[in-house]
Amino acid sequence: MRKNTTGSQRTGSSTKKFKTVDAAMRLMDAMAIAIDNMIEEVKKPVDPEINGSARKAELQSVKQTAVDCKDLIRERQSLEHMVKELNENGEIEEDKDYSGGFAEKFSK
Repeated sequence: MRKNTTGSQRTGSSTKKFKTVDAAMRLMDAMAIAIDNMIEEVKKPVDPEINGSARKAELQSVKQTAVDCKDLIRERQSLEHMVKELNENGEIEEDKDYSGGFAEKFSK
């Protein structure tokens, strides 16, 4: 099954053409800003005055932000790949499922 690259979106009384590539590019720009903000949060030093569970919670928060940032970078990379496919082919290629055996692939 292939995903369409265009559709229509209603805005009031007029119809505006929705373009997946444009939306993906806007999302990539927003993701870049979010990644930059997360990196700045991770750079901030942990207050040396806090001890015990408060310090542990602060360090855990920094770690979680770093993990979330890494995940967002991966998602952005995947989105870049999708945009490249859309620009080259005009469509997003369907993911291949190789979990079934030979007979399962051709039984559909």
